[in-house]
Amino acid sequence: MATAPQSPELDAYRRDRGYLGADHARNERRTWIVTAICAATLVAQVAGGLAFRSMALTASGLHMAAHVAALLVAAVAYRMARRYAADPRFAFGAGKLGYLAGFANAVVLAVTAVAIAVESVQRLIAPQAVDYGSALRLAAAGLVVTLVCVALLKPRRGAHGPDEAGDLNIAAAHLHLSADAIVGVLAIAGLAAGRSFGWTWADPVTGLIGAGLVAQFAATLLVRAGAALLDMTPSPKLAGELRARLEAEGERVVDLHLWRLGPGRVAAVAAVAAPAGRTAEALRARLAGIAALSHVTIELRREAEPGHGPADGLAR
Repeated sequence: MATAPQSPELDAYRRDRGYLGADHARNERRTWIVTAICAATLVAQVAGGLAFRSMALTASGLHMAAHVAALLVAAVAYRMARRYAADPRFAFGAGKLGYLAGFANAVVLAVTAVAIAVESVQRLIAPQAVDYGSALRLAAAGLVVTLVCVALLKPRRGAHGPDEAGDLNIAAAHLHLSADAIVGVLAIAGLAAGRSFGWTWADPVTGLIGAGLVAQFAATLLVRAGAALLDMTPSPKLAGELRARLEAEGERVVDLHLWRLGPGRVAAVAAVAAPAGRTAEALRARLAGIAALSHVTIELRREAEPGHGPADGLAR
């Protein structure tokens, strides 16, 4: 038996059911590149530390392992999202895997901030002798590698339209390394002050400042990723635009829900009360041109005409 053709207005919102971000391939590729750079640095630092019996070099390599772990989470999330993009078990695609990875990396950032703060307080209470010359060279080398990685992971601006969250997966990886770069700059400043002026407290104090900044980054990312995972309305501005378009000819939006499906991808479900003669397809056509909308469902409720009794039910 032949099936009825889908309306072009409906197909326009349902051709792509994967809901991956526009920059998915670019961000995945760059995340793997940065993961490889950090992994190579990790191996070199640990091998050098063992060969030269340098605890500082070994500790720096182990610190780099945290970056590699965080980046692997981000990279694997990209690959899994692409692999399962068309899997029917995911009702709205796999685009949210990036938000889950971003939330996980935000938790890692928060734990890192606590670890830095605890170590800094311990160093303030019980100062230790520091080889400032070796530590400065090591910090400078690490900062150069981190800055290269930060540049590679920088998200493109303006790629996601009204979806203000953007690609939180690469944003989390970028924030993770950006926080490390800031801590690296502070560490160099503290080490330089200790070597030049004998301020043994400068290094742990800058560590505490760095911990505060990392904690702030983590809190921001946790809020953004949590909002996406809990399906909070992605943009009040977008919701207002949808409502205005759907009510342009005297209709009344009685219910409206928006949520993120992935970077730059938003779903909308609206219940609209309208007089006889309006169709769901006509209302859906009014939303054309809103780039972020990737899935739209409209429930049409017929309003009663004067003297004709109650409304005649629902239409989709």
